[in-house]
Amino acid sequence: MQIQALPPALQRPFQPPLSLGFPFKPYFLTPTKHAPWHSTNNSFVLYSRFLHAVKFRRSFATVTATTDEAVIDDSYTTNNERGFVNIGYISSVHGIQGEIRVKPATDFPRLRFSTPGRRWLKSKVLGGESVQEVELEEGREHPALKSWILKFRGIDTVEQAKMLIGATLLVTDEDRPELEEGEFYTHDLIGMRVFMKENGKLVGTVVNVFNSGANDLLQIVLDSSFDMLDKSGKSRSAEDASDQLVLVPFVEAIVPDVDMKKREMHITPPKGLLELNLRFDERSKKERRQLEWKERKKFQKHLIAAKKKLIEMEQKHVFHGFQYGEKDQWSLLSDQIVGVNSKLLQEALQSLERPAKRWKVAELVSAIEAKLINSIQIPEEYFLNGSENKFFRDMQEKGAELMSKGKMAIVFLLNEEERQGSISDSNMIENEAIDTSVLRMFQKLQQNNNLFNKYSKRSEKCPVKDRVSVPLILVSSAQKIHSLRNLFRSNNYFAFDSEKVWFLEEEKLPVVSSLPEGQNKYKILMKSPWEILQSPVGSGGLISLFSKHSIVDNLIDMGVEYIEFCCPSERTAGGNSLLFGLINSREAKIGIQISPKITDLEENFDMIFSMDFVKKLTKQSNKLQFDAIPKAHSFVEKVDKEWVTVTSSTPNSYELSCSIHDSLNACSLDKVCIVEVTE
Repeated sequence: MQIQALPPALQRPFQPPLSLGFPFKPYFLTPTKHAPWHSTNNSFVLYSRFLHAVKFRRSFATVTATTDEAVIDDSYTTNNERGFVNIGYISSVHGIQGEIRVKPATDFPRLRFSTPGRRWLKSKVLGGESVQEVELEEGREHPALKSWILKFRGIDTVEQAKMLIGATLLVTDEDRPELEEGEFYTHDLIGMRVFMKENGKLVGTVVNVFNSGANDLLQIVLDSSFDMLDKSGKSRSAEDASDQLVLVPFVEAIVPDVDMKKREMHITPPKGLLELNLRFDERSKKERRQLEWKERKKFQKHLIAAKKKLIEMEQKHVFHGFQYGEKDQWSLLSDQIVGVNSKLLQEALQSLERPAKRWKVAELVSAIEAKLINSIQIPEEYFLNGSENKFFRDMQEKGAELMSKGKMAIVFLLNEEERQGSISDSNMIENEAIDTSVLRMFQKLQQNNNLFNKYSKRSEKCPVKDRVSVPLILVSSAQKIHSLRNLFRSNNYFAFDSEKVWFLEEEKLPVVSSLPEGQNKYKILMKSPWEILQSPVGSGGLISLFSKHSIVDNLIDMGVEYIEFCCPSERTAGGNSLLFGLINSREAKIGIQISPKITDLEENFDMIFSMDFVKKLTKQSNKLQFDAIPKAHSFVEKVDKEWVTVTSSTPNSYELSCSIHDSLNACSLDKVCIVEVTE
């Protein structure tokens, strides 16, 4: 079937996007079902299909873990009942010879990526999936990008390689390396029953394993027969818990027995460990049912309002998926529609039509040279070894003192690895472990927090009893949020007050068509009939999040007067007391730290805004300017009552992106100060 609405090269009904002209064996699978959810009173936790090797060293009574290999669900099998193991995903192309770049998800990268032989690629096709065989010719590591460069037989051009972006790289389940004694694959632990060692009572079932940095954590769903004590000492059934999931450290002292044959393990948890994460619901079942009914009615109202907005924006095609599929898929589409920030989308599309100044490093330097912006220069050595310069030292101490009083909050935007224009398979990374570099960054932030306390102890103006914890806001992808929470819990919140730590999902907007179609110039693209193709907004989306979650009012109630926005890296770990002291002493609204080594402000930024200015931005979000970034995407659309897959090797869509640096357009430049780090 050929569709004439677009050039034939872009249209392939029900074809996998990986047909590249070389031999393969396609396996069309049943429509993808999302991983099962555990639900109690609207509290959801995603069950993992996540696999890694866990080394259980009894002599040291500790557990260590490396990266991961994800086992594809049992439904993903071939005619030979062959199971597959996820070893990474293709993030981008490399060079012009058809090489691709892979982000590893395996404990054995050298074995998986440098040994020639058969591999398999999995890609999404119209709500289902396709798996095809490929031949790995060679591979080499790229340490700087934490990735591997691979060459497949038959893939010899950039155009062919681009078609693979976003695909999952697989090996067969029987190819898993044998582990040493005392080592386990996480996948093998999931589903094991857990008993109390002292009395043999069933506790529950392992549903996930997380790496917290210090040790692995077993996530256990409690059995309804398991009784425990609440804070008052009253015996309670797990049925009364509002969240039936508990975390147990996978160490020998707590998990002494693991029987793989019986699929059982025995635990000896310290008193109070299991009750630590539980909250008991005092309401009756009738009251809980009434609450659930009210929540459903509330959601329906939001859905009706969201659909009305999309109709006004001439995006009715988004609803076509309701005419096909099953209840679960309709529910997914409803969630997607309600999740669209239609106000921000409208502002983004309108901003594309009006010119505005873009602030890059070069523009900031030019403004400094023209003396439009106040600035100071600081040698990079100062940050490494300190300085005897009295002005620098005074500014740093002033900032540290104010932070110890809780006058500044810190916002971290934890960016995903770049995907070179591909929206990757969310199933691949939904439980991806937090990278060790992120752990080191938070440990450094903890040191900074201790430094603030040191300054406050030396200051008579801020006695120890008046010290206030710095509010911390972490913005990340939905896939990382759960791992971040576990990381903080297992590290005692890195010395921050747990009541002042927020975990927010990054702002996203739909990907839109770059092919004008009459009046509907920017058409929302669909990943499947029930999923909207989306991409992160970027740092400018932080302002929208603050407005959506009423963050500003909460921080003002805490006495916060400034907010630091940063994208953390080895150079930037938050808590920039020098910049804070400077912006406060000069009564500026915006403070920015820049370096000649930073060419892209979006990749590594450190800015401080006054609370008054942030409040102004949340009310004038139209001051932020959006860019339409051309990208090549595969998407589906309904043509003549049939769904077709549209693919392209050249940009065919726009990702809507916004930089927080464009907030300079809403501020007088004499209220901006910049710290230039010089070599």
